[in-house]
Amino acid sequence: MSNRRSFIQSLSTMPVLGGLFSTYAAGKAAQAYAKRDYFGELGIKPFINAAGTYTMLTSSLIAPEAVAAYEACSKKFVHLGKLHDAVGAKIAEMLKVEAAMVTSGAAGAITCGTAACLTGKDNKAIQQIPDLTGLKSEVIIQKSHRNGYDHAARTTGIRMVEIETVAELERAVNEKTAMMFFANFLEPEGTIKGAEWVALGKKHKIPTFADCSADVPPVENLFNYPKIGYDLVTFSGGKGICGPQSAGILVGRRDLIEAARLNTSPYSDSIARGMKVNKEELVSMMVALEVFIKRDHAAVFKEWEHRAKQIGDAVANLPTVKTMVDVPPIANHVPHLHISWDQTKIKITPNEVKKQMADGEPAIELNPSTDKDKAVIGVWMLQPGEAAVVAKRLREVLKSAVA
Repeated sequence: MSNRRSFIQSLSTMPVLGGLFSTYAAGKAAQAYAKRDYFGELGIKPFINAAGTYTMLTSSLIAPEAVAAYEACSKKFVHLGKLHDAVGAKIAEMLKVEAAMVTSGAAGAITCGTAACLTGKDNKAIQQIPDLTGLKSEVIIQKSHRNGYDHAARTTGIRMVEIETVAELERAVNEKTAMMFFANFLEPEGTIKGAEWVALGKKHKIPTFADCSADVPPVENLFNYPKIGYDLVTFSGGKGICGPQSAGILVGRRDLIEAARLNTSPYSDSIARGMKVNKEELVSMMVALEVFIKRDHAAVFKEWEHRAKQIGDAVANLPTVKTMVDVPPIANHVPHLHISWDQTKIKITPNEVKKQMADGEPAIELNPSTDKDKAVIGVWMLQPGEAAVVAKRLREVLKSAVA
């Protein structure tokens, strides 16, 4: 014990030396870590993203301003709940909505928002779910809007009630109905469109929730979809907005946002406790949104069109090759280059093209929607100079297969 005490006392006499050493050592260590090739060490091969903001392809690259905010906030402690409140208020102000919160992606927003519609701010109900005994337990959805992402809502214990017409919806509404869910990217598939869905919800005093996760850009959608009147709307933070991939935004009615907050971290006994958003992600998401809103969107769109043309022109004179630029009407509303050819003249399938592009050096990932008839290239995640690389490689692959 005396040796230990003596050692501690000797350290206390050298505060300057100790502080200087720790700062210097930390700085050197940080520099060393910044220079490491982590993906290389792990045997992971990065690629040029000619696909899009797909989660399995790690979505978008975080805006540099948001990265700077993340790093700055990593160096200080704050009360997480207070930061949630402040960031939510700032985002609500930016988007001109009643209330907002940062979530663990759009999927996390779906879970938290659904839970809010089930429990309100009733602490007993919050602790009880996914056991819905005595609580509302049904969510109405159009059959054509069912998709893998609605599992995030079902996590709360609810049962999806599928309908196809207004008459079926009217019959489905009952005392167990907690929410009406709308998958915005599937709006063209359903018979009931967004505005009518909202009107029906208001008629029956049932909250409506719109999943608009992949519907930005255009930037106007951040404002337009909440204005339709949905009680809750979610947008992905890590796609077009270029925030942290694991972050999302939930906006809507103040009471429901407050209830959603109570159903997730930092509140321990809640359905979404594991869907934590840390202080760095909160501020980084806020900054990414600021940067995105202020962006020159017209200039960015022109750049995307230029990339699509550059790649299309590189292969246009190959036998039977046809190119077309398409902008999807809702989700991923950005230019996509579609390339097709007569496979008896160029003896390679689109999926084989996709594989050769991915297996090459550098690796290039094409859009996963590539099928037996065409290859699809998403240009909006390409970095400066990469369109030329994609164009050159694509021409090489197709030209080598010319009969």
